[in-house]
Amino acid sequence: MEKRKDGFLIEKNAQDKDFIFGTRVVIEAIHSGKDIDKVLIQKEINNDLTKELIKLCKTQSIPVVRVPEGKLNRITRKNHQGSLALVSALTYASLDHVIETCYSNGQAPLILILDRITDVRNFGAIARTAECAGVHAIIIPEKGSAQINSDAIKTSAGALNFLPVVRVKNLFYTCRDLQKSGLVLLAVTEKTDQLMYEADMSVPTALVMGSEEDGISADLLNIADSKVKIPMQGEIDSLNVSVSAGVVIYEAMRQRQS
Repeated sequence: MEKRKDGFLIEKNAQDKDFIFGTRVVIEAIHSGKDIDKVLIQKEINNDLTKELIKLCKTQSIPVVRVPEGKLNRITRKNHQGSLALVSALTYASLDHVIETCYSNGQAPLILILDRITDVRNFGAIARTAECAGVHAIIIPEKGSAQINSDAIKTSAGALNFLPVVRVKNLFYTCRDLQKSGLVLLAVTEKTDQLMYEADMSVPTALVMGSEEDGISADLLNIADSKVKIPMQGEIDSLNVSVSAGVVIYEAMRQRQS
């Protein structure tokens, strides 16, 4: 158990995930501005305080998951009152602030969008490469993304302590907003004949990477300004997503240093 400067008791479970519990405590934590990954609420409980918590989560765009009591008991054996919040291991950044800072510093933004990448170790490895190569921020969705916990930070070799991570409710609308801000939406996918070397990544660019299993969502592919693929010559026609991200990110870096 760890008591932070804000006064909240943060505990860890066997999987080394930070959490707080108790309906009123979770409500107070949200009001204090603490970054919450998601809130778990026991299925059978629907009292007024729980309804207040659910309403607050909705206004703050915090994902709420209804779970059996047993799931909460596996995380903590203490009196959780049917409510438990997984606490973010870092503070999420504002996308508007990231873009504005890039432009005000005379830099062409290079943003990495991760669509449906749920493996924590892949996420950490991608973050490590992105930070080393000068990516300005990583964007992830609220739902369907790897949880940023101590394991992710460890895998990133601490890069997540320096690289801004933006969590958004809807990737589709976020990508549209990036395009309106002057960024080229570049989807990295095998569903194209254009090689990554043929794309100009020296301009303001948002790179979209999809999961190894499902690739990039169809709605994001449909609005992409351009699609590129990594050249392959071996018998195996796919790379681990963290390796793929590294290859494309360093091509962008090469172009920007030319």
